[in-house]
Amino acid sequence: MPLPSICFAAVVSLLMLCGCAGPEGSAPPFVHGALRVSPDGRYLMHEDGTPFLYLGDTAWQLFHRLDSAETVSYFEDRRKKGFNVIQACILAELDGLETPNRRGDCPLAGNDPTAPNEAYFAWVDTVIRMAARHGLYVGLLPTWGDKVNRKWGVGPECFDSENAFAYGRFLGRRYKDFPNIIWINGGDRPGHEKTEVWDALAAGIKREDSLHLMTFHPSGEASSGMCFHDRGWLDFNMFQSGHAQTDYAIYERLLLPDYRRSPAKPVLDGEPRYEDIPIRFKAENGRFTDADVRQTLYWSLFSGACGYTYGANDVWQFHTPGRKPMCDARSHWRDALQLPGSSQIIHARRLTERVDWPNRIAAPGMILDRQTDQADRALAVRGAGYAYVYFPNGNPLSVSLSEIPDARKLKLAWYDPRCGTQRAIGRFEAVGTYRAVPPSSGKGNDWILIMKSC
Repeated sequence: MPLPSICFAAVVSLLMLCGCAGPEGSAPPFVHGALRVSPDGRYLMHEDGTPFLYLGDTAWQLFHRLDSAETVSYFEDRRKKGFNVIQACILAELDGLETPNRRGDCPLAGNDPTAPNEAYFAWVDTVIRMAARHGLYVGLLPTWGDKVNRKWGVGPECFDSENAFAYGRFLGRRYKDFPNIIWINGGDRPGHEKTEVWDALAAGIKREDSLHLMTFHPSGEASSGMCFHDRGWLDFNMFQSGHAQTDYAIYERLLLPDYRRSPAKPVLDGEPRYEDIPIRFKAENGRFTDADVRQTLYWSLFSGACGYTYGANDVWQFHTPGRKPMCDARSHWRDALQLPGSSQIIHARRLTERVDWPNRIAAPGMILDRQTDQADRALAVRGAGYAYVYFPNGNPLSVSLSEIPDARKLKLAWYDPRCGTQRAIGRFEAVGTYRAVPPSSGKGNDWILIMKSC
């Protein structure tokens, strides 16, 4: 049976006593209250009004493949690197129904969603509490999509509308008082197929749990907004830019339409290019690197996203020698934890925490050159007393100095997103044009121009 329900505030107090923390020993996010959508529908925030920038890591097989010590080690690594959400799936993708977890347990008796195995779910409980002690939310998928719509993968399909609703109620009752849950319906499947099952699963959870936010993880190059934007259970949109596209056009197809939908709901990329995954899933095309990660990260944030999810090809599946590699995985997951892209997420977090980031707006008028290369798409945003311009390949551009309201003088600097360091440029009158020439150029030489009122 599930553990007795206890109130959200009591759980938060207990976690504080256990010493849970954010990066570099900062206070855990849960002290600010439950997550909510901002009044303008553009970002996520806590009950006390503190903004929440969703910075996720992809750990789909977490419950299925790691033991307790490995889980703690993984969480501590991600905490230190500035992540605050771990995306993981209860009924895992890689034969998650019939291959036991590290404790020898399968999740369902007879693959029946109405017959959950208490031993397996007790382990899920333990992992979620471990995450909380590390100041981490869990973006919790009830099931991978092959259990609803096999289409590809292992399956078997075991859900219909009736048992999906019952399974959702079971999950909602069990996890409603956990302070660190964000529900992620779906699981790499199109929303326009088996829609009634996804709706039933969401309805079951929401019947029992009105506290936690919910989104939907769609198939590649699709968005939750395409099918579910008008659903009351969908609190924010998630899209999957995927592992094939290499320029900004995918954000014009997915992020920007979701951002413009009515009513306004926050949006983020829940599965962009994984670091070290073969481009278009073929090794002969090369592999995505940390430079590709940074492009998707800053293209997302500078286009209005409420956050971003990172992924490493060997980490999401917790690959080890002897396991069948998915998507040409080639490294032990522990080694892949140190891929450079994961260490660079915290620099984006620090950059946004300097300013009133949630209320930023796009500032395309700041970029005065005509842009024709979607693989080299520069973006500008501005807010109270500042503007940032992202140069994806370090190529020079002319920028306006007069776009920040009420600014008379500006202090300019280059921010290096690879290491988080800053190089001063100088002070300028907030009029006219500045020809911005980044310190270096070429693939992997992205830079951010910081413009602050002074």
